[in-house]
Amino acid sequence: MEYTILKSKIHTVRVTEANVEYKGSITIDVALMEAANLKKYEQVYVNNASNGSRIMTYVLPGERGSGMVCMNGGAALHASEGDTVHILTFCSLNDEELETFVPIVVFTDGNNQVQSIEEYL
Repeated sequence: MEYTILKSKIHTVRVTEANVEYKGSITIDVALMEAANLKKYEQVYVNNASNGSRIMTYVLPGERGSGMVCMNGGAALHASEGDTVHILTFCSLNDEELETFVPIVVFTDGNNQVQSIEEYL
């Protein structure tokens, strides 16, 4: 049997832009992507702590070190510049993998720069 488990979470980042004219997705600073082990086009859930909206979309890489978190296309209708969001990824694990797997959480500062990466215990 396989289970869908939290893989990583970028906790409390600020939306830097909302661009409804784009085709879709969320653009995230590559440094944040790497910290959370996110891959280009990977599915993510974006939970908006400012308005309660929750959406599923996919990731595109943004400029390294920019702190960019840009909601694109339809996703831009669920978040405004300045909103606080949490970005979550999930993976499928079997019983054996579940025994040792630990998700990670990326904590950031007010400029969306990585402050720490911790195991989610």
